[in-house]
Amino acid sequence: MTSAAAAGSPVDGILATVTIVLSLVLAAWSLVTAARNRPPDRTHLLGLAVLEVALLALTVVALLALGGGDRPGEPGAFAGYLVTLVFLPPLAAVLARMEPTRWGAAIIGVVCLVLPVVVVRLQQTWEVVGG
Repeated sequence: MTSAAAAGSPVDGILATVTIVLSLVLAAWSLVTAARNRPPDRTHLLGLAVLEVALLALTVVALLALGGGDRPGEPGAFAGYLVTLVFLPPLAAVLARMEPTRWGAAIIGVVCLVLPVVVVRLQQTWEVVGG
């Protein structure tokens, strides 16, 4: 991909970087918690909430770009990744609450490892135009 294609993407930039970093920090924290044989606590759920707010902001930016006439290269895949991005953190929170053991923390950790991949794929599906 050229830098010109990346520059025109509404899902690329500081907001995407923030979501990726937040997700990786929460993943590491959750996996250390699981390795210590501890269940997730409220601070893990708070971390998921903060991450969700960042992901919702990224979603709003993408939807505003769509409303403004911009189009991703793969609209179906883009929509699928966008929906997945929004629903994974709440799903992780629910599953972690249902599993109040170390595996609840592991669930949060694994979901937070998947989210950066989804963000990158979201960027790639937008940048296909002209590629």
